[in-house]
Amino acid sequence: MLAGAGDHLPETPRLPGRRVAVVAALFNPGVVDRLLERCLEGLRSGAIDDGAIDVFRVPGAWEIPQTVARLVETERYDGVVTLGCVIRGETPHFDYVAGEAAHGLGAVARRSRIPVVFGVLTVDTPAQADERADPLRGDKGAEFARSLLHMMALYDGLEEAP
Repeated sequence: MLAGAGDHLPETPRLPGRRVAVVAALFNPGVVDRLLERCLEGLRSGAIDDGAIDVFRVPGAWEIPQTVARLVETERYDGVVTLGCVIRGETPHFDYVAGEAAHGLGAVARRSRIPVVFGVLTVDTPAQADERADPLRGDKGAEFARSLLHMMALYDGLEEAP
């Protein structure tokens, strides 16, 4: 298993009655579809009902931030998790796509009143992507779901704080 594959998170909070959006890229489907499957299982482990999870598929990582920005504006969701995979190639394209996905999601998350989890893998090789998506090794999809559940619980505490 990869170091830091979610073991640092305490027990998964159970948050029934919440609504979650998942924005997943269609690019690199062999990786992203596995992330999505494990993410959905992770959300269910936090008592999020299937009917309260909306999945939005976008062409690639570049389109994720703009979609999340629109979803946050609707005020229909208690949290958003993003899933994508950008693999370094021979051109600078990786730097632009990965950088803008990270920058764009960071900007949306800072402006939002709900948690937004960055679940876009940025890797050097397809093997690294496969390892991170594999439920028996990296299991990043489930980790991203647990991160969202923890952040939703944290935000609840912030709302209740004096």
